[in-house]
Amino acid sequence: MGTQLPTSVEVSAIDSEEGPSSSEQLDAGALFVLKSRGSWLHCGYHLTTSIVAPALLSLPYALSLMGWFPGVLCLILAALITFYSYNLLSLVLEHHAQIGRRQLRFRVMAEDILGPAWGRYFVGPIQFGVCYGAVIACILLGGQSLKFIYLLSTPKGSMQLYEFVSIFGILMLVLAQIPSFHSLRHINLVSLVLALAYSACTTAGSVHIGNSKNAPPKDYSINGAMQNRVFGAFNAISIIATTYGNGIIPEIQATVAPPVEGKMFKGLLVCYAVIIMTFFSVAISGYWAFGNQTKGVILINFMVDEKPLLPTWVLLMTNVLTLLQVAAVSVVYLQPTNDVFERKFADAKFDQFSIRNVVPRLVSRSLSVIIATAIAAMFPFFGDINAVIGAFGFIPLDFILPVIFYNVTFKPSKKGLMFWGNASIAVICSAVGVLGAISSIRQIILDASTYSLFANV
Repeated sequence: MGTQLPTSVEVSAIDSEEGPSSSEQLDAGALFVLKSRGSWLHCGYHLTTSIVAPALLSLPYALSLMGWFPGVLCLILAALITFYSYNLLSLVLEHHAQIGRRQLRFRVMAEDILGPAWGRYFVGPIQFGVCYGAVIACILLGGQSLKFIYLLSTPKGSMQLYEFVSIFGILMLVLAQIPSFHSLRHINLVSLVLALAYSACTTAGSVHIGNSKNAPPKDYSINGAMQNRVFGAFNAISIIATTYGNGIIPEIQATVAPPVEGKMFKGLLVCYAVIIMTFFSVAISGYWAFGNQTKGVILINFMVDEKPLLPTWVLLMTNVLTLLQVAAVSVVYLQPTNDVFERKFADAKFDQFSIRNVVPRLVSRSLSVIIATAIAAMFPFFGDINAVIGAFGFIPLDFILPVIFYNVTFKPSKKGLMFWGNASIAVICSAVGVLGAISSIRQIILDASTYSLFANV
């Protein structure tokens, strides 16, 4: 018989008494950034903000690279696999909390389960690269949204993209000083509402344009030679994996107050309810309206020859909602960086808001945002680079490692379905990740001739 997935109650039965770490064992990063005070609902807000981000506006483009059936099937499979993987990761975290070793970071999980080298040289650097790459991409997207709003009001305006990126970076300088992950709970609730709002606007806009007299001809064939189609399909898989990616599940679960049993699962239910309402509606409506003419970000299709296909106020509202939410997403993905800085420069023996801890926090977080803003302004084609980061980062962290952690921790029978199902997910996702990375690198090489520093795109 196959090994069944244990429930949270069964995980709790492994050891009926939770062994929380003592304050002496917690460093400044754990005490100040990863405060364990939240509820399952707060967990749902954090999860939703980290996954349901403006990257979902690229999903219609991913479908255009694959076609209707493969594209929608890939969306569904990615949703099922990530929900399953995140739940496995949560069960592993609950198990270790019950035996007195609560793990607050992805890197610590890898060190405890696979060995110190895995955490220090593989998971830690990958997670840091993915999260900081997401911050850079969000700052760039925030600048692009500001520029779009500016051009709606001043079509012949002369301001450059790097100026808008810098303006958004100033906003991030302020938001980066929010002291802890738990402090973001109200911001992330607003972020959830914003995601639902701009997804609804985008879906309604696509449907309106698709049914209007200005509707583009609907052609759902896949452009290009066979070689380009194959690489395009794997590039689409990287886009979808990046969109569903999270990379900070342990850090989010670390914000939950003990006992942790079952809270992450409830949070995942909240998050995936929002995912179903947003990802599928935006992807399907956008691809239906524009077919193989779908752009990398669906909002670009709402303008033709600098003329809006929708009322200006609709475009303005959609971009403002996107701009506000991308700020929240940026702050969430700054948390692992903040944790590293707090661990290195803060002193847990002093109060969190003492001068001893406030000054290094202000300096380190400000420098982090300034560097990210400078990179976003210099390399406005960072989206192509981020696709590579997604293939090398999100697929290992969110699709592969959770099933490996589960098999190593709970040791399901090698004769059972659970073991081989998890092993199959790890092998298939590894192969897809490698092919997706190759495809993303190839796209960078093809687009290299269009790259220039501080380009006004």
